[in-house]
Amino acid sequence: MTTTFITGANRSLGHETARRLIEAGHTVLLGARDPERGRAAADALGARFVRIDVTDDASVAAAAADVAAHEGGIDVLINNAGVLGSHNPADQLTAADAAAVFDVNVVGIVRVTHAFLPLLRKSEHPVVVNVSSGMGSFALTHDPERVEGRYLAPLYTASKAAVTMLTTQYAKALPDVKVNAADPGYTATDFNGHSGPQTVTEGTDAIVALATIGPDGPTGTFRDRHGEMPW
Repeated sequence: MTTTFITGANRSLGHETARRLIEAGHTVLLGARDPERGRAAADALGARFVRIDVTDDASVAAAAADVAAHEGGIDVLINNAGVLGSHNPADQLTAADAAAVFDVNVVGIVRVTHAFLPLLRKSEHPVVVNVSSGMGSFALTHDPERVEGRYLAPLYTASKAAVTMLTTQYAKALPDVKVNAADPGYTATDFNGHSGPQTVTEGTDAIVALATIGPDGPTGTFRDRHGEMPW
């Protein structure tokens, strides 16, 4: 039985990822910051709720200790929690705005990965999936034909570029762990007022695919539902 821990999983992409992996036979630990919403989501899906705030060292340590006490280890870690951040124009963005976005989207991944690596290493085939975005692709954000090239979000795009680079560096540094990044694509979620053309199921295709790779699967890649993404 594969045990999978997902951050930010009480709604949208994280929730759908949890649903699909449970359907595929995984034991899913649904991580969320809000106890009421997280527990309700977990109960509805048949997952176990674990409270985690990825911006708080003590919360992340407590979550890892909870999993160690109950499951003993995990096979897959999905770093899904993320925020869009300030909608202010670029000339009004502040250092505090940047710190808030990077603390969730980037530092949160480091914080959670550090805490959960000992649990992952109890698995024969440990896997980490970092949910990045095509908005963090240098190639796509310079292509005027792509939606990524027409939408401005300086802090979010910079944070997701950092997530992708962090993924490749972890993949090189941790040869015993498969570490990949997934781009959900422009998906109808709370992030964009449900304006994206993809369904939430389509948006989780790459996440689910990377979460279910075998021991010969890829590492250090950046993929969407159609295949490898340009950096």
